[in-house]
Parts: sequence; structure tokens; C-alpha cells
Amino acid sequence: MTPAPVSLPRIHWGDPSSDRRALLVHGLGSSGALMWRFGVALADAGWHATAVDLRGHGDAPRALDYSIPAYAADVAATWPEGGGAWDLVIGHSLGGAATTVAAADHPDWARQVVLIDPAIFVDDRDAGIVRRSQERAFADNRIEAVRDEHPHWHPQDLELKVAGVARASRWAVEQTSAQNRTWDVREAAVRLQVPMHILGADPEVYSIFAGALAEEVLGNPRISMSIVPGAGHSPHRDEPEQTMRLLSEVLS
Repeated sequence: MTPAPVSLPRIHWGDPSSDRRALLVHGLGSSGALMWRFGVALADAGWHATAVDLRGHGDAPRALDYSIPAYAADVAATWPEGGGAWDLVIGHSLGGAATTVAAADHPDWARQVVLIDPAIFVDDRDAGIVRRSQERAFADNRIEAVRDEHPHWHPQDLELKVAGVARASRWAVEQTSAQNRTWDVREAAVRLQVPMHILGADPEVYSIFAGALAEEVLGNPRISMSIVPGAGHSPHRDEPEQTMRLLSEVLS
């Protein structure tokens, strides 16, 4: 049974009349506003970009179901204003997993997908790393603590990370881990029929999508990948200029 979707709140960048429309889907414990780097870059390139808050995050409705299928049902029910398919969907981490399932289940939803270090498969090791990271964020959500952990982030990313954690439901974030003990959307990646490019984090720093997992997913000829050197799990915050340059190359 497909989970019932909730309606996701939106923020926008760029000209609403543009014929190139992009959807931005954030990661766990984050918010649509934290996808601002993509929104700005796409708007400057003539796109109209829309970011959403996922269920349990930001201003989105709260729910009981925080499974990957539930997140995917929400984004699959999110269409461009005026109808038609998204020309591009960008998903980070959890947003990458939800986007993969939505695009596989609804081939008419998006014409192209770009994933940012996506959580396609999360083993016990990475699940522990993610869980501890979220616990630290909720335990000390001062901007000084975020800056200490990420001293090279843009001031707006620091501000928005604090706001994102403050506006997210801690219970929802905890339940996302608890309800997805088996976190695996590789089957959806195999079924994908639209072009997908993955901007991976640097494994020498930390990546949730690398090695044998990446090789397996890239077995689908519609999927390609590049690495953002020096970037951890959030390349758009760790190495924003390189990430936007690579995105521009993919879209060109």
C-alpha cells in the first residue's frame, strides 16, 4: 500500500515564467532553505527552482510514517505549478533516496535527476554515523557549535543549519532512522528510466555513496557519476564552487 502523501511547502528562486523548472529535495535534519546554493545557481542560469521541506522538517506537516516510501510519495505528489514534468530534480542524501524511488515509480515526473551523495543504501556503519551526527546537532544547536564542526561553511549555511535543526521534529528525525532499519533503494535505481547523474562526496573525506555500492548502481547505463574533490557528505556546503561547476557541466 502506497503511503498517503502530505503537501510540502515550497520556496523559490528565479523567474516563475521560465520554461526550465527544477525541484530541490534536502537531506535528513535539514530544510528546503539549505538548498539555496542550487537555487541561486539555477536561477542565475535562467531556471525557476523550487525547494521543499520534507515531512517532519521545516514547515512541512508532521506525520507518523517516516519510511523512505512515505518521503518518496510526498515528492512524487509534488509537481510544477502549471503542470507538466520537472525538467530537473536534485536530491541530497535522504532526498536522493526519496527522489530515486519517486523517479523510478513515476517516469513522467522528472526528465532528469541529479543526486548529491545520495543515501541509496545505508549499512550499519553509516547508519551509526548519521545517527550520531543528528544527535550532536540536536544536543547543541548553537551556531558556534556548527561553526566549530564546519569552519569553512558560508555564514548563511551556518545560520540555516541552526534554523533547520530548530524547525525539524527531533522525533521525526529519530523515526527516520528507526523506521528504515533496512535502508535500501537499489532496486529503484535499477528500474530508473530517466537520466541520472550523481555528484558524489570525496571518499577520502567521507561519502555515503562510494566503492562497491557506487559500482553496482552505475550498472544502470542511464546513471553516471562524478566526484567533488575535498567535499564531505554535503558538497554544496563543503565545496560549493566546485559542486556548482560540476552541476553546470552536467546540465550543459
